[in-house]
Amino acid sequence: MKVLVKLATAAALAGALAAPAAHAANSYPIVLVHGFLGFGPDTLQGTGFLYWGGFNDVAGHLRTPERKVYTAAVGPVSSNWDRAVELYYQIKGGCVDYGARHTALHAAAGEIQKPAGKCWAVDPNNNPNNYPVALYPQWDAQHPVHLVSHSQGGQTVRTLIQLLENGSPNGNEGDSALYTGGKTGWVKSATTIATPHNGTTLRDVIVDYVPKVSELAGKIVEVAGLGGSSNAIYKFRLEQYGLAQGPSESISDFVARTKGAPFWQLGNHDAAQWDLGPDGAAELNAWVKTSPNVYYYSIGSKATEQGSFCCNNTDRVIAPFQSSSYQYARNDMIFFLKNTAGEWVVPSILQPGMGSYTQTAAGRVQTDSTWYPNDGVVNTVSMKGPSGQPLRNFDGTSVKGTWNYLGYYNQYDHFDVIGWENAPSAVYPIYDNIASIIYGL
Repeated sequence: MKVLVKLATAAALAGALAAPAAHAANSYPIVLVHGFLGFGPDTLQGTGFLYWGGFNDVAGHLRTPERKVYTAAVGPVSSNWDRAVELYYQIKGGCVDYGARHTALHAAAGEIQKPAGKCWAVDPNNNPNNYPVALYPQWDAQHPVHLVSHSQGGQTVRTLIQLLENGSPNGNEGDSALYTGGKTGWVKSATTIATPHNGTTLRDVIVDYVPKVSELAGKIVEVAGLGGSSNAIYKFRLEQYGLAQGPSESISDFVARTKGAPFWQLGNHDAAQWDLGPDGAAELNAWVKTSPNVYYYSIGSKATEQGSFCCNNTDRVIAPFQSSSYQYARNDMIFFLKNTAGEWVVPSILQPGMGSYTQTAAGRVQTDSTWYPNDGVVNTVSMKGPSGQPLRNFDGTSVKGTWNYLGYYNQYDHFDVIGWENAPSAVYPIYDNIASIIYGL
């Protein structure tokens, strides 16, 4: 039975995680922000499949006449800086400006400060270029939002809050209002679900096994059922690197055409593949801090079990021989995550998987056995909050300026928590719980 492993049993917590309050303290909009390789609500139109819900609809479930819920679509393989910038313009409106200093720092990889046509219209009645309409143009301190995110989306919303309130750490980024800082109060709350706040060892496991990130991205998407020669609707959204995808270009054709581009190289630190590793996450956490003005919540997930000689609920086809020292993928983990979640990458010649991977090299972020439990993509210990920043176990009372950790969903893999393989009864309560808390602020 899949359950939320709560961190307290007090009546206050039980009440906070019950049905939404009848008299909400606010009705600010929710903006849903996807993770690595994520996609927007229009990407798979015709299939009925959504990032937020699978064949369920999380946004539709949360939406009421009084409560608006918007679904963002940012670069699926882009860095958190680039994704945060895109998220800002997608909510507020305008044409994306990645910042003069930022693009200069990444000029070797070919980044463009203001790629043509990457815009959102503020006024649908004054939109001669037929740009997509901004989600919430009135967004400001008097009209704040709740940011609810999954996976890398959590790093992205943290980066956005840092830029909103404090501007760029690099100096003068040009004339974009985003980089001036001072936008305190624009975000009421930020909730992260299965986010690699301190990185995921999956990045290092796979880089050791598949060292070409261009191949990695294509393989993961294809395995997830989004690739193939006939699929031209999934987009990498890399216009800022001059890597625009043709209107009818499939993922496999796009990756084949661009795989030699500097963006895909492991030395490019302006990409998701860097931010998602423990070393990249530590670099991000050094300047992206927890704001004293925002309510932060984190939720984890776990879909592995301790190894056993015979009697557990792990996949014995993937891992017939097990050690009690390591973690292994459960039977009910989504199939395309099992091969890297356990003691070994399967198939491989003794290549450690997430369930046994450690890092002890000098100059690297150290990872030990506490990192073994995972949801197939992210180590559960990394989901609580960024290392070295304020963190508390949620007890029913929300506190600003610290991470309020709600616990983790046991027997939920990385995509169970967004409903890809779950019935509505197993996914909607996750978001009802979140709504009951943030609408009560």
